[in-house]
Amino acid sequence: MDGFFEFDNVRKSFGAARALDGVSLSIGQGEIFSLLGPSGCGKTTLLRLAAGFEAPDRGRVLLEGKDITTLPPEQRPVNTVFQNYALFPHMTVFENIAFGLRVIGRKNEVVRREVGAMLELIQLTDHAHKKPAQLSGGQKQRVAIARALVNKPRVLLLDEPLAALDLKLRQRMLLELSAIHREVGTTFIYVTHDQTEAMSLSSRIAVMNHGRVEQIGSPMDLYESPATAFVAAFIGDTNMLEGIVSSYENGICRVQIAPGFEIIVPSDAILPAGAKVRLSIRPERLRITTQEHGARSFSPQHSGTNNLSGTVEEIIYLGAALRCWASIGTVRVCAEIALNREAHELRSLRRGQPVWLSFEPDDVLMIPA
Repeated sequence: MDGFFEFDNVRKSFGAARALDGVSLSIGQGEIFSLLGPSGCGKTTLLRLAAGFEAPDRGRVLLEGKDITTLPPEQRPVNTVFQNYALFPHMTVFENIAFGLRVIGRKNEVVRREVGAMLELIQLTDHAHKKPAQLSGGQKQRVAIARALVNKPRVLLLDEPLAALDLKLRQRMLLELSAIHREVGTTFIYVTHDQTEAMSLSSRIAVMNHGRVEQIGSPMDLYESPATAFVAAFIGDTNMLEGIVSSYENGICRVQIAPGFEIIVPSDAILPAGAKVRLSIRPERLRITTQEHGARSFSPQHSGTNNLSGTVEEIIYLGAALRCWASIGTVRVCAEIALNREAHELRSLRRGQPVWLSFEPDDVLMIPA
């Protein structure tokens, strides 16, 4: 990564509350980089430091190697798109987009050309004469993005830009944002608490918690190889289990997850018997059958397949999939089953029904304490 935009060990407190606790990030030129985490994790504070709306108590903000920590917002080649759009209600779409160009004294012919190009980019040329009140939520958001991009900033900051939109519109806007980014190539720093948004849009994601960065990686890295229990739980859904090592041999642990229930798990670390471990299993990795011999036949060539008996506790129908919660002794796990033709028997699952759950050892991730 080329370190186009960087946060270098930044700290920020508001009174006794520490919002950022030594955050360092390096963001590449032209990247869509997301700051993801729950409310209060520090992601919006970090964005405000990037914009110049706040100053860090310690640390630096750098753009292309230049320290811009003390540079005021109006002198930074950075623009922000806010959650509430922040459009001028008395101006037309055209004038809203043109505002930044007029502030810096661009000539009328330049304004017409640049705004016209932006209207084409966001597919709102026919709406140029309208006021914001006449637009839908998605159209307002596109105008806000165009207004932020028309001055050709080096970095575009997006602060929960889709939070006010309904689900279908959010999904469509994610596609439109990707298309806009491909067209303009500007570096996007995107703040969200929605992991689906971050994973759909981003080349890389920083997962934040309590003012710190828990892990940075591609969406696939974070989902497949979470570094902490927090990341495993926050990125997608997972079954987080506590277990005790029964034995270790040749990179394989036997772990008791409940009295009378033991599974095998790969481990790079040599763990002694009695060691406590934390395990993550994604719901879609669990396979369910109503026949015990079916569980055993899932992987006939792999004698190490984990097969456990359980009892159905709860079922939720999701259309394309079924979510089933089952108890395995004292442990409760969730499985997500794609409702294809092969899963016909599972459509009639009911509470209290015995089931067998199967999964491969490699489907289990051991999370560091």
